[in-house]
Amino acid sequence: MEERLLRDINEETNWALETAQRIYEKEKVVAVRNRSKIPYTAKEGVWDDHTTDINWWTNGFWAGQLWLLYNAFGDESFKKIACDIEDKLDAVLMDYMGMDHDSGFKWLLTSVADFKMTGSARSKNRALLAASDLAGRLNPAGGFIRAWDDDGSGERAGWAIIDCMMNLPLLYWAGEVTNDPRFAQIAIIHADTASRVFIREDGSVAHIAVFDPASGEFKGTLGGQGMAEGSSWTRGQSWALYGFSLSYRHSGKKEYLETAIKVADHIISQINDDYIIPVDFCQDASCEYEDSTAAAIIACGLLELEQYAAGNKAAIYHETAICLLHTLADKRCNWSPEDDELLENCSAAYHDKEHNFPIIYGDYYFTEAVLMLCNKDLFLW
Repeated sequence: MEERLLRDINEETNWALETAQRIYEKEKVVAVRNRSKIPYTAKEGVWDDHTTDINWWTNGFWAGQLWLLYNAFGDESFKKIACDIEDKLDAVLMDYMGMDHDSGFKWLLTSVADFKMTGSARSKNRALLAASDLAGRLNPAGGFIRAWDDDGSGERAGWAIIDCMMNLPLLYWAGEVTNDPRFAQIAIIHADTASRVFIREDGSVAHIAVFDPASGEFKGTLGGQGMAEGSSWTRGQSWALYGFSLSYRHSGKKEYLETAIKVADHIISQINDDYIIPVDFCQDASCEYEDSTAAAIIACGLLELEQYAAGNKAAIYHETAICLLHTLADKRCNWSPEDDELLENCSAAYHDKEHNFPIIYGDYYFTEAVLMLCNKDLFLW
């Protein structure tokens, strides 16, 4: 580790610039082939299309990646496809049951990106509608933002998940552009609760927290997409790391920085020398389930966190992010322009039937992290 910490900064920047160029060269071919799609995963090198499942939570990531690349390289074709996806997401805004807590993933990466790049009043309006819906999901009794709707039974009325930490930046953004503090206040209420109920003493993270929706009483946690209750689902770790780092950026609350550091230190203590990230840090060593998306998100979170960490921690966070990204680029990226996906060996959940397949948000976060390293990023959070 000490030898790697001495890596020449120019060499690192050159690697990032070269890798960003490789991403661009691939994606300008892939984008033309998939200009009418909203992808989630690929089979045999071909992106699927979630346009017919327009409410799906990942439907902003392809547009987000294209906005990142448009900002970095100026290719107008990326902008056109991203704007088309944004238009399609209007159907979600008109569907009450289609809305959920993932409004940040959908509209930060589409409408907020568009507004930041073009000043579009229409995009600003869309993002504010989404932010208002997200704010309206706050349960004031329990101090949490409800994750998902249900069939009216109320079965999920008391459910919150760690992923929502990454949706809170939509509220911070809305508060900034409207000069209305209630948006940030709602984000902080949820983040305070999340820090209390999701983060364990050792820095590992629960996926689902359950509350009594009427009284607000905290009832306990569920294993969710991890291996089991009490285990350490790696993508949940990544959401917490990046999410609390971002809430610190936006709010300045020292408690969020302390939480992010606690989670980061747990993650680093669990990473093997090969820097391959499993689905769950608690899974058996013989289990070959991987999640490259978690690796990419962890890298983004560490690059964010290093800006606020003191002393040697900042260097360790940076170096860990670099090692994760080099591993992904060398061992888990498909650089062929004939195949649509970039990142491979991703997994959605430990108990799913399928593992080690492409997922679009892996491509997004890998692209974001690389562009962060070469100062070509567009900050969307």
